[in-house]
Amino acid sequence: MLDATTRSGGTAAATSPPVASVAPVTPVSPTGLAARCTRLLLSPWARLSLLVLLLAGAASSVLLFEPQRLLADGWPPHLGGAAAAVVYAAAYGLCTVAFVPRPLLNLAAGALFGSALGLGAALAGTVLGAGIAFGLGRVLGQDALRPLLRGRWLKAVDGQLSRHGFRSMLAARLFPGVPFAASNYCASVSRMGWLPFLLATGLGSIPNTAAYVVAGARASTPTSPAFLIAMACIAVPALIGAVVAWRKRHHLRVR
Repeated sequence: MLDATTRSGGTAAATSPPVASVAPVTPVSPTGLAARCTRLLLSPWARLSLLVLLLAGAASSVLLFEPQRLLADGWPPHLGGAAAAVVYAAAYGLCTVAFVPRPLLNLAAGALFGSALGLGAALAGTVLGAGIAFGLGRVLGQDALRPLLRGRWLKAVDGQLSRHGFRSMLAARLFPGVPFAASNYCASVSRMGWLPFLLATGLGSIPNTAAYVVAGARASTPTSPAFLIAMACIAVPALIGAVVAWRKRHHLRVR
């Protein structure tokens, strides 16, 4: 009888279905999720999107606050002399990043501070604004945009800026037809160094900036020799630039 029971229990154990094994579920650790989010936020295209948003916000703020009213309203009365010029240089740099036209800012510098102090404030603001734009483009846009430089013309421009940075940027600053903001961001995408970029910007911006500052300082006497010479220094390079661009238009289309 015991043998039968034992045999019956053995048969039941042998015929029972096997238990399916369940793979353990690995929980997503907060550290792993944070690392993934960090990689996503620091990816080249995420940084480029942030740059676009920053520039769009800066341009929108210009439309809202209308800094061109500075020409009519003047600088706040509680500031004066060198302190006002320093603050103006800082505001000048931020305004150029926000796409405020430099001629307007240069005219305002001359009208507010005169020729000498106005020129110093305008040049300092020019270098500051160019440095900010160059840094933003280098940190937020270079990694995403460099792989897109595939065309022959784009590669040629990139090679020129990368190998001959100071000379190329100096020519871009001296030539009146090159937009200030565009040259800043093009240089940031290339492999140009910081020091050549800033030095070329400071030196190359002197003639054009000085002409506008002097014109702003002498705007109250439009028949004075200084004002007329300044206007000639503004008009003649602009005319030369327009003629050169017109003559080179077919060459640029072929490329």
